[in-house]
Amino acid sequence: MKVLLVRPRPHKETIGLQHVMICEPLELEYLVSNIPDFIKKSIDIKIVDMILEKIPYESVLLNEKPDFILFTGYITHVGIIKKLAEQAKGLLPEISTGVGGVHAEVVPEDFKCRYIDFVFDRNGIDGFNEALKALLEGKSKSDIRKMLKDSGPKKYSFSYKHPAREAVSQYRKHYYYMFHKPCALIKTSFGCPYNCQFCFCREITDGKYFARAVEDVINELEAIKEEEIYIVDDDFLYDADRVVAFIAAIRERNIKKRFLVYGRADFIVENEGLLKEFKDCGLQAVIVGIESIRSKDLDDYRKGTTKQINEKCIEILKSMDIELYATLIIPLDFSKKDFKELTAWLKALEVRFVNLQPLTPLPGTDIFDMYLPELLIRREDYHLWDMAHIALKPKHMSISEFYLQLLTSYYKVIMRPKHMAALIKKYGIRANIKMLIGSSFVSWQYLQKIWRGK
Repeated sequence: MKVLLVRPRPHKETIGLQHVMICEPLELEYLVSNIPDFIKKSIDIKIVDMILEKIPYESVLLNEKPDFILFTGYITHVGIIKKLAEQAKGLLPEISTGVGGVHAEVVPEDFKCRYIDFVFDRNGIDGFNEALKALLEGKSKSDIRKMLKDSGPKKYSFSYKHPAREAVSQYRKHYYYMFHKPCALIKTSFGCPYNCQFCFCREITDGKYFARAVEDVINELEAIKEEEIYIVDDDFLYDADRVVAFIAAIRERNIKKRFLVYGRADFIVENEGLLKEFKDCGLQAVIVGIESIRSKDLDDYRKGTTKQINEKCIEILKSMDIELYATLIIPLDFSKKDFKELTAWLKALEVRFVNLQPLTPLPGTDIFDMYLPELLIRREDYHLWDMAHIALKPKHMSISEFYLQLLTSYYKVIMRPKHMAALIKKYGIRANIKMLIGSSFVSWQYLQKIWRGK
C-alpha cells in the first residue's frame, strides 16, 4: 500500500512567517517512525513537503499514485486541505484521505466534508496506525471511521519512538528559523501549565501538561545532526529543576548545540543565574510572549506578568547577549497614541525582533464565543485566521489605518540603522539580506491590506 504524508503550502492570502522560517514537519516524522514493523513491511510511505516541493501537487499524485494520503495543518490550511483532498479524489477515485494535526484535534468539525475520509481528532499516532492496519485488512471506510470514533479517550502521555528525520532528507538543508539555519526541531513537553485566555496551545491537551524524561530528550538530541535546535515546547522554561537536569546532561555528554526556546518573562526574571548557565551551554535565543505594556491587557489575557517583569526580562536577555524574539498582542482598542507609546517603549529597551499580532479569538479558544458577534473574518475563510489579519473592528481608526500603524511600528523598531548594523555584525550580510527579502514579502501583504482596507 502506497501512503503519502503531505504538508500543504499556505494560501497566498495568508500572512505567515513562512517567509522568514520553514521548519521541519515534526508531526509527520513521528508518524513514520512509530509505524509498527508488521505494518511497515506492507506499506511504502513518503513525506511530501509542498512548501519546498518543486513538483506540482497533481504531478505528485499521478507519479506516486498513493492508496492513502494524509494531510497535516493549522486552521489556515483547512480550506487548502479540503481542496487537495478533492483533487486527490478526482484523480484517484479509490484513494483514502485523512487529516491530522493540532487543528484537527481541537476543532475536528472543520474538516468534515465528503472528500476527507478520516479525521484523527485524538491520539493521532495510534489512530493513524489503526487506520493503516484496517486499510491493509480491506476494511471499509465507514468501519474505520466507527473504529476511530470508538477508540477511547484522549491520551495524556507521550511514549513514542523519536521522529524519523531521515524521511525528509531531501528537504532538511532548507529548514530554518530566522537566523538559525539549518535548524532541527525537538519537542520535550506537551501542553502548557498556564491559563492565558487567548492561547490555542493549551486546548490541544485540554489544559494538561506533561514532560518527557530528560534522558530520553538527550538521547534524541544527541542523534540530531543539525547544530541549531529549536525546542518547540509551548514553554520550555517552566520547571527550573528540569532545566537544571537538561543543562547537566548536555555538559555530561559534551553536546554542542545552539538552542532557541519559548520562555515566560517571569521565569527569566526569577532564574537569571540559571539562564546564564544555559547560555554557557548553547542558549542563543528565547521567544517571549511580552503580550502588552498595558496592565489592563495583561490582566484581561490572564498572563500573570507585569510591564515591570517584562522590562526586567528584556534587560536580562540583553545583558547576556541572548536574542529576544518578542511577541505582542495588539487589542483593537489601541489608538495612535498607544502605538506610539509601544513603539517608543520597544525602541528604548532596544528590542531587535518583534511580532505584533492583532488580537485574534481563534476558534477553539476560551475567547472565541465572547467575540463571535464582533468578528470581521468569516468563520469559513480559514486562510485569514493567521493572527495577522484584523479579525475584530478597530475602535479608534479604520482597518487600513490599523494595518498601517502595525507596519509602521514594526519598521520603526526593526529597521533602525544601529539595529541593522548590529545584526550584520552578528549574523553576516547574506543572512540579513535573506531576512530582509522575507520580511519584504510580509510587508507587501500588509501594504495590500492597507490599500484595500480589508
